[in-house]
Order: sequence, then C-alpha cells, then structure tokens
Amino acid sequence: MSETITATMSQWAANLQYEDIGERAIQEARRYLLDSIGCALGGYQQEDVEIALDVLDEVAGPGPATVIGSGSKFDVVSAALANALMVRVMDYNDIYWQQDPSHPSDIIPAALACAERQGKGGRELILGIVLGHEFEMRLCEAAFPGIRERGWHHGTLTAFVSPIVAGRMLDLPWEKIQHAIGISASHSGTLGAVTAGKLTMMKNTVDPMATEAGVMAALLAEKGYTGPEHVIDGKEGLVHCMGPEWKLEILTDGLGDSWRIERCGMKYFPTEALTHAPISAVLQLVEENDLVPEDVAKIRIRSLARAADILADPTKYDPRSKETADHSLPYVIAAAVVERKVTPAQFEPDKIMDPRIREQLHKVEVIADPEIEKVFPELQRVGVTIDTTDGRQVGMELDYPKGDPRNPLTEDEIEGKFDALAEGVLSRDKARRLKEAVWRVDELDSVTELLELCTTDL
Repeated sequence: MSETITATMSQWAANLQYEDIGERAIQEARRYLLDSIGCALGGYQQEDVEIALDVLDEVAGPGPATVIGSGSKFDVVSAALANALMVRVMDYNDIYWQQDPSHPSDIIPAALACAERQGKGGRELILGIVLGHEFEMRLCEAAFPGIRERGWHHGTLTAFVSPIVAGRMLDLPWEKIQHAIGISASHSGTLGAVTAGKLTMMKNTVDPMATEAGVMAALLAEKGYTGPEHVIDGKEGLVHCMGPEWKLEILTDGLGDSWRIERCGMKYFPTEALTHAPISAVLQLVEENDLVPEDVAKIRIRSLARAADILADPTKYDPRSKETADHSLPYVIAAAVVERKVTPAQFEPDKIMDPRIREQLHKVEVIADPEIEKVFPELQRVGVTIDTTDGRQVGMELDYPKGDPRNPLTEDEIEGKFDALAEGVLSRDKARRLKEAVWRVDELDSVTELLELCTTDL
C-alpha cells in the first residue's frame, strides 16, 4: 500500500458513509447547500455567467447534469464549471480563513453534477458537501505561512479537493480517487495575480475552474488514467514546490472525530472576507451615531497588513468594475456610509460610479496594525475610528463579523438572503418549494429532483 498522504485521504473518503456524519454537520451541509444555490441563482443573472454560458452552449456536450437557472443538460464537467461559477461569481458564498482563505462551497457543484450522473439522492449529496468542506478547510490550515502569502491563489488547493468529492460521488475505489487527486492537482496551480491590483472576471473564475478540473480528473481516473501519488508530499509535489513549512498531519489527524464544516463561515456581505468586520463596525457606528456622509471627515481602519496590501492599494481607490469594487475596502466602507447597507445592489455599475459614494473614498485610510496581526486568524479583529466634521471622534473594535461561526446567520437570515438572490429567476412559489426541498434534502431519492427546482420559471 502506498504511504503517501493522498492514499490516507482517499481511503477515508472512499469509506465515509452518511451514517458516520454527525447531525450538526448534516444541518450545516443543508445550510451551505441552500446558501450556495441562492448565490448561484443570483450569479445566473451576472454578466460573467452570461458570457460563460454562451461559450458552454457552443462547446459543452449534452449530458446528465443540470445547469442551475437555465435547466440545460450538460456533460458533468461543463455543468460543474457553470454551476460553480454561478455560486462564486458574486463573492457571496461561504468563507473559511486560517493560514489560507477558501470558499469550500465552490466544490458543491462537483458533488451535484457527479451525484446526478450516478442517479444518487440527497444523502449522498450531503456526504459530498461535508467531504469537500473537510479537506478544503484542512488544506487551508496546513501551510505556514499560507500559500496566498507566497503569491499563490487558494484555487490551487481546491484542485486537490474537488477530485476527492467527484471521485466519491462516482463511487471510485480509493486507488482511483488517489489518481484523480494527482491528475487534477499536478496541473492546476493558480497564480495570485487574479486577486492582486486591478481585478477582472478571473477573480471569481479560477476556483470554479479548479472544481471543473477535479471532475475531469475523476472521470479520467474512472477509466484507468493515472496521476502522481506523491503530488502532495513527494519530490516536486505541493510541499516541495510551495515550501517552506507544512504541517501535513493536519490533513489526516482526527478525520471523522469532528467536522470542519461546523467551523466554516457564511458571507453576510457580497465582498472579500477581510472587509466584513470593517463593514460591520462602520455600519454599527453610522447607525448608532446617526451619521450622514457630510458628517464624516475621516475613517481610519486598523487591520491586517494583507488587508492594506490587497484591499487598499491605489487601484482600490478608483474602482471601475464589480470585481475591483468588492475587493476595495475604501469602496465598501464608502458605500456603507452613504447607503447604510452593502448588498449586491451596491455593486451595480451606476452605484460604483455614484458621485456621493466616490466622494467618500478619499476619507478612508487603512492602517496595518501589528497587534491585530498577532491575533489573526483566531480573531478577525478590526479597529475603526470615525472623525466627524464637528470635531467628534467615535470608534470601536470588532473581533469577528456577522456570518462567522461564532455569530452565524440564522436559518431565517439564510432564507432571506436566498429570497433576495432568487428574485428575478424563480417565482415565489417555486423558491418556496426549493427551500423546502433543501431543508429535507436527505429525504430526496434524486439530486435531479432538487436541480429541476433550480430552473427558472419566469
């Protein structure tokens, strides 16, 4: 038997059963499924997805997998890409950040497509969701410092996990799951350039492409294709190429003793993760002190060095696209001051160029605070001070935002977010039936039954 770490991961994945999973983890999987489908319905209405679907209509083959929104039936690789892009495109789905950030629900479309191909039901889908979160989140904990600090995007890690999920949904034996990991991961390194400086549509596309790669790899492995077993811990594997320090025991120690999905966060704002605590603090200060834009002279935000670097470089003070705006700390704070909310509506082109919002951008100063650096990632602490035009100063510190597992969204809040995102795609009646189906997904005999409810009726 191979002694590589992908063997241990693959064996555990191949043997995991629905009955092994704790009830809280199962409920979390339902919550992330509903949130992800909601994000996909909102994503279906975005320009990025319209372009991608036009291309896929040309190049995708017919198949058993349902595309959310359109209801088209594609091959599983193309459907996984389309649905993952919908989930990701608004930057509104889940978030986990330890040494590295990630959005584990980007992998849910791999479970959906492959489970539908195999005629599986909701219990197997739940298993796939839990499995994807487990290994994606463990990979985010394993590198010191994280690969993002070394110039690589977390989509690199997704390419190691999506083939595990796809392979398990295809009922591959562990040896073939291991080969699928090698096939996908050995060609899917993602440059950090996609989230640096001026951002483009690729910012939200690379992780779906890593999901796509995992599904393709699992299909190849199913037919006997092989990939390097040492892709993590061997010569010129992940650790060798992206050193210096990895704690690989994190990937396998205690598998099944607890469930990482219970530690994941869910986005309350459609923005980059490190903006959430500052937005939450500014909204609270603005509302408590009844501040209007004309009252604000200066806003100082103390945060991590990476927040200052990624979210407040010169391009972020002049955002011209949704992708740059939702990664711009000056923009989201300016929108919070002017609009007293940060929702998808604040990232429409007319809002991004709204003079009242843009007048606030220069008031925002982002300061790297080494004391805050010391408590991250356990705390996502931020300090906010607002100087007013009449000489007052108000401020607060916040350790974590709404949506963090220590302050989670309620089921009602998740449904409210879902309803807002589904508007314009599903009728209220169909949206209601879809929500009901998700909350009882483990009773469904067919994933297709769930996905048919995701098809527009407007």
